[in-house]
Amino acid sequence: MTMLETGALASHFTLLGLDGRDYSLPGDLSGQPAVLAFFRVKCDTCDLAFPYVNRLREAYPDGWTLWAISQDDVERTAEYAGRFGLSYPVLNDSAGLEVSRLYDPPSTPTLFLVGTDGRIEYTSTGFAKADLNELSRRIAAHVGATAVEVAGEGDGEPAMKPGCMARQLFPVRR
Repeated sequence: MTMLETGALASHFTLLGLDGRDYSLPGDLSGQPAVLAFFRVKCDTCDLAFPYVNRLREAYPDGWTLWAISQDDVERTAEYAGRFGLSYPVLNDSAGLEVSRLYDPPSTPTLFLVGTDGRIEYTSTGFAKADLNELSRRIAAHVGATAVEVAGEGDGEPAMKPGCMARQLFPVRR
């Protein structure tokens, strides 16, 4: 399997959120674009990325969906969500990593922008300020807003950092 590429139809799924609710793609999107942010709790690059992902939600509060998809158990995911202030749905894919296998992110974090047509419009792997700002521009265009720079230069963080290996790629232990 390879990562879903730009133009591919976003794979359909249902996952349980930390709030106890089922979230389904495409059913819960109501024709809105969505960002799926795959992460692991023991990923330094995810720690770096999530404050910027949070800025996307703050910049554009309506007209799109943001779901963080964890590859770790519920308890550790809940602690992580609290520590990083994830105020949007956090979904758990730890049981069999079925959704991670469908999307096949090479590393965490990986962000997929699903357009209103249900296709992958943009992807970003690892941490890259340029990618986050491009994602911001695309979300702004979808919601009819002025684009906001969410990842500026000179904020003390690097321009980019490679991600951590995604859990579905770990060798199978026997």
